[in-house]
Amino acid sequence: MTGKYFGQSLTQISVEELAKRLADSEPGLQLIDVREPKEVEIASIEGFVNLPLSEFAQWGEEVPNRFDPNAETIVLCHHGVRSAQMCQWLVAQGFTNVKNITGGISAYSILVDSAIPQY
Repeated sequence: MTGKYFGQSLTQISVEELAKRLADSEPGLQLIDVREPKEVEIASIEGFVNLPLSEFAQWGEEVPNRFDPNAETIVLCHHGVRSAQMCQWLVAQGFTNVKNITGGISAYSILVDSAIPQY
C-alpha cells in the first residue's frame, strides 16, 4: 500500500450512525476491519471482515474480487487512522462509496457499546 493516495478527503461516518446502520441490518453493506488479529480478539463488532493492514501483501489482490466496488463499504480500526489509509486505497482502486468510522472501535466502545473492551 503506497502513500501517494493519502491526501484525499474521506467520507466519515460516526459510531452512532454505524450502530444505527448495523441495527437496521442494511443489505449489501460491506464491513472491513483493518486491525491486527490480536486487536480483534480483544474487541470486535460482529459482521466485520478482518483484513489486517500489516498483511496487505496477502489480501490486497483479492479485494476487487471479494468486494463490490459500488457497494457501500465501511472501514474500522482502533482510532480511525489505519482505516482512513484503507479507505483512500479503496477509492484509488475504484471503490465509489467508502466511509471511514470516526474514532474507530475505541469511540464505538465509549459512545455506543461499553461491553466492548477498551485497549
